[in-house]
Amino acid sequence: MIKEKLEGNSYPGRGIVVGKSADGKNAVAAYFIMGRSQNSRNRVFVEDGEGIRTEAFDPSKLEDPSLIIYAPVRVLDNLTIVTNGDQTDTIYEKMSEGKTFEESLRGREFEPDAPNYTPRISAALDVENGEYSYVMSILKSADGNPASCRRYTFSYSNPIAGQGHFIHTYMSDGNPLPSFCGEPEEVEVGNDIDEYAALLWNALNEDNKVSLFVRYIDIETGKYETRIINKNI
Repeated sequence: MIKEKLEGNSYPGRGIVVGKSADGKNAVAAYFIMGRSQNSRNRVFVEDGEGIRTEAFDPSKLEDPSLIIYAPVRVLDNLTIVTNGDQTDTIYEKMSEGKTFEESLRGREFEPDAPNYTPRISAALDVENGEYSYVMSILKSADGNPASCRRYTFSYSNPIAGQGHFIHTYMSDGNPLPSFCGEPEEVEVGNDIDEYAALLWNALNEDNKVSLFVRYIDIETGKYETRIINKNI
């Protein structure tokens, strides 16, 4: 259960959930960010066209924007791209040139934030003509050794109604932070966007949570609903 997974982990970092609503009608994507430092916590999600971007809640307190200001969500035709960094733009640009999701990430690796070497996690939802599939990816260091990058891609065709997959940057809090390992975790997905957004937001650690994005995309029509929750309001 996603609620238990989040409540049992005070610092999963940034996380992506992708799946299909229990009634089988909607493709579902969720993305959350957390923070331990003032710089990381000083953020909000704002809508940007069909996607979203992060921005400083208090610009006067913004320190290093390089790894915290980016577009987590962009839409390319029938694709909804969700990531935890500026690789959103890389995927968008490369896939618009005809590259596959996996190919588009070959030039990227984990974040250069020693000693954590935070993984780059990404997903793309493909909704077209009543068909739905999704892919997820993680780029991570070799058990904390930055000399090697390990790249994993997971593909899900004809997703099962009520089921999703959850990938996040850290297994738990720590110093250095331990990177996520294994396959994306199987979780449940609800029918109601507001109920599901509330479930995710309320399960995140109160001190560390920053922002949450949830989108439900009608598989037949491609129309979508979006919810954004920011701790800083």
